[in-house]
Amino acid sequence: MADGEERTTLRPLRPATPRAGSGVDPDGPAIGLPRPRRPLSGSGKPAAETGPVGSTADTDAPAARRRRVRFAHAVRLPGPRAAARATRDWSRRPSGRLTLPGVFLLVLVAATATAGALLVPATLGASRPVATDATAETPTGPVDPQPSGEVPPPTATLPPGATPPGLPGNAPPVGGRPSDALAGWASEVGAKVGIDPIAMQAYGYAELVLAETNRSCSLSWTTLAAIGLVESRHGQANNAQLGADGRAIPEIIGLPLDGQGGRMRIADTDRGELDGDTTYDRAIGPMQFIPTTWQEIGADADNDGRKDPHNIHDAALAAGMYLCKGGRNLTIPGDWWNAILSYNDVRRYAQEVFDAANRYGQASRT
Repeated sequence: MADGEERTTLRPLRPATPRAGSGVDPDGPAIGLPRPRRPLSGSGKPAAETGPVGSTADTDAPAARRRRVRFAHAVRLPGPRAAARATRDWSRRPSGRLTLPGVFLLVLVAATATAGALLVPATLGASRPVATDATAETPTGPVDPQPSGEVPPPTATLPPGATPPGLPGNAPPVGGRPSDALAGWASEVGAKVGIDPIAMQAYGYAELVLAETNRSCSLSWTTLAAIGLVESRHGQANNAQLGADGRAIPEIIGLPLDGQGGRMRIADTDRGELDGDTTYDRAIGPMQFIPTTWQEIGADADNDGRKDPHNIHDAALAAGMYLCKGGRNLTIPGDWWNAILSYNDVRRYAQEVFDAANRYGQASRT
């Protein structure tokens, strides 16, 4: 040291005692180091303030960032593409190749069973008309509303105590048809209502038979006569005439049921045996039965050993049996209208039958 220079005495530095909350590490350097800064989160705030509960900081590494742990409800689910990719990868494995076809087959069977449960009962329960008009297309005019609470009015009754000959328990007829027992009544009432006596015998006899075999039905001859009028003018449509045996000559054959002109489409079911048509079915006889219905419910009312749809006696009894099916009571308006609509499911047709039965009932009482 040179003379004249001022001597400077150096004193040792004393470690500074950090104040509480100063952020200085007491084990680290005392001075000269910047105060460590907290890492910022994405929001610009210190991570310790924004991080979720459970996050930790590495105290041995002040500059290390804190690790964030997601809540369970914040875990991301795989998106549609990831799910599709996983399903595709699984389907390529042996287990997937065996399982997927089975799942698809199970779904197909379940869908088929569901459709069958809905459609089959509806199809089986659908009504199928018995007859169609032999002389005209389905009416296209306005349809009259169904009267509420109405049935054809009471009619002139059959002879008191009359019973249908030929039924079990009754004496067999002596010559002729069973309905010949009603010849006098048929001539008298037929003159009042304008119906051929042969047709009147057929309608009256059918009422007597149903009164014995199905009492709850309460069928009246006026209903059968009204159907006979609308269907074939009592066996006289297409220039036909009723013979003494009740058979319409020439036979009354309706238009082909080919789906044209508002008619149903019914392919041939009887090989032309009843209607002469091997392509489509046709309605036949004075009461215009469809062949399949006649094969189901045809009757032999004249006891000639043959069920003949072209014979008005057989046809009228079969029509009465059909109307009484299902426990119907034709004195109840709903049953009466349902019976007529089951015969031919056209509202205008049912209204025409009602009007004709009403006229016959009123005329027969005069």
